[in-house]
Amino acid sequence: MMLQVNHLFKSYQTGKVTYPVLKDVCFEVNKGEFVGIMGASGSGKTTMLNCISCFLPFDKGDPSERYAAFPFGRGQIAKVRNEQLGFVFQDFMLLDGLTVFENVCVPKVIKNEPYKPMEKKARELLKMFGIEHIANKFPAEISGGQKQRVAVARSLMNDPLLILADEPTGNLDSRSSEAVIQAFIEAKKQLGATTLMVTHDTFSASYCDRVIMMKDGSVHSELINTEIEKCF
Repeated sequence: MMLQVNHLFKSYQTGKVTYPVLKDVCFEVNKGEFVGIMGASGSGKTTMLNCISCFLPFDKGDPSERYAAFPFGRGQIAKVRNEQLGFVFQDFMLLDGLTVFENVCVPKVIKNEPYKPMEKKARELLKMFGIEHIANKFPAEISGGQKQRVAVARSLMNDPLLILADEPTGNLDSRSSEAVIQAFIEAKKQLGATTLMVTHDTFSASYCDRVIMMKDGSVHSELINTEIEKCF
């Protein structure tokens, strides 16, 4: 089991009013799975992803249990995020002043790792996703689809236990979206990567092994691959 979410609760408070966002969310993700999370706007998809990564504190029935998923300090949480989790965001989050190659290397630069193994790993990932020819270009010089494939490559630099992707095709056209989804599939095939992807895009979801459907802050249902194809 790569990820197990048990009875996750999250709420926001405005004044004396409490607004529940996540209500007893439970699900599992197995090693090597490509799992999608879908649901209407406001169903809690991104909030849940942010709680899993501890970008947001959650309340598991008691606010004193915040950050219960990682029982250590903030500095150690940051270390876990960099070394055990990979992130892919809707708006790419590339550093404009760095080349594609340098952007992909960032996670290992943070770890202060030796340059030669870092360079070898980065070039392997760029080749895997068909973007080695843009290694020396800057983000402003490449397309949205290429930027997102760079982001996927960067997320894999530290061989993370889990990739968390938040609407990775949300800003892309259909052709670029397909290229990005193929990047996740290649990561699964060649590296055994485990990915949890929030998406509103039925095309992207159709490539997942399973899709978890959320409604009003709870898990409503699950679809496996054959059922996904019938629905979408």
